[in-house]
Amino acid sequence: MFKFFYYLLALGLYLIAIPYLLFKSRNKKYSEAIPSKFFLSKNPSFEKNKIWFHSCSMGETKALKPIFDELNIDDINLSVITNTGFKQASSMVKNVRYLPFEIFLPFWVKKQKALVVMEAELWYMLFVSAYNNGTKTILINARINDKSYEKYMRYRFFYKQLFKHVDKVFAQSYTDKLRLEELGATNIEIIGNIKLASLPKVSKTFLKPKGTVITAGSTHKTEEELILKAWNKKQGKLLLVPRHPERFDEVFNLVKNKFEKTEVSYHRYSQRQNFESDVVIVDVMGELINIYAISDVVLLGGGFIETAGGHNPIEPAFFNNIVISGKTIFNQKSLFECVNDYYLIQNDELKIKLDNISELKKSSLGKTGTVQPILKYIKDI
Repeated sequence: MFKFFYYLLALGLYLIAIPYLLFKSRNKKYSEAIPSKFFLSKNPSFEKNKIWFHSCSMGETKALKPIFDELNIDDINLSVITNTGFKQASSMVKNVRYLPFEIFLPFWVKKQKALVVMEAELWYMLFVSAYNNGTKTILINARINDKSYEKYMRYRFFYKQLFKHVDKVFAQSYTDKLRLEELGATNIEIIGNIKLASLPKVSKTFLKPKGTVITAGSTHKTEEELILKAWNKKQGKLLLVPRHPERFDEVFNLVKNKFEKTEVSYHRYSQRQNFESDVVIVDVMGELINIYAISDVVLLGGGFIETAGGHNPIEPAFFNNIVISGKTIFNQKSLFECVNDYYLIQNDELKIKLDNISELKKSSLGKTGTVQPILKYIKDI
């Protein structure tokens, strides 16, 4: 009975939303996603008897890589919700789809070996449709944070119905386990946060320079200018690592024009492979993690402009840097949730932060996780 009324409600909402969806689909940003999700355009069902993973956006999709590395790529189906998730998914596996809206799922979902759903993607018809056709249903990296807990509890009646159709849950912590049980989840195993299952590795050991080392990592156009305006020698040594190699000359010229007639020393790393100058333009690829290992502060690029959506904070936090980013981190929100003590600031606050480095807390990672129990469960099906 619950399933019937839920479907009618979803159908009603869909019919009401059709004019809006048609209007939004004219926007280039949504011209592929909306027709796929809401009108099944170029979005056929997955082949049967594969291992079907479902995630939301880029961060959640990236976190599945350690699992995919242990499976046959040809056996993996992967569905997502967002444009960035679809782009990331397409770089990892062959069979990728946008997840259709719920009213289509009873007809779209074919029997799979397993449905593995990431975190909070609790779509009722997704689990019901898979469970009812004999697919094993698994929720992984499950968590309910303090901020969301009351909201979940308000709709506990709904989640109790949903969790009747979930065979196995892999939770991040004991607290998450207790909260999930309140919502009706059973067969819960605690394995930590799988986004931290694959941690950064140093490929080369650099000698750390004396004093404070401030690294501006993966910076984009206009971010170097912002950082140079906020920085001075008293704060520490500055290592500039542009995101795109085609901008190396541009960033060097920016530094040269600013400091050529001053006492600030600078050089390109490719020409003198050390960090002895006040400002070093790191114009080589593949060294950022090694540089984070000798840094004290990381100004994480991509967050101080509107379009990039931030960059991975796990890498600098792993080395206990003070992590500072702008507020535009829409592509990396799920990874920032794995980090303790970071700073998201307005652009005009950067100088104040750099002038008061000694008062800032070092970042650290939350509890690391393992994907091995997930892999074992899947392989035993």
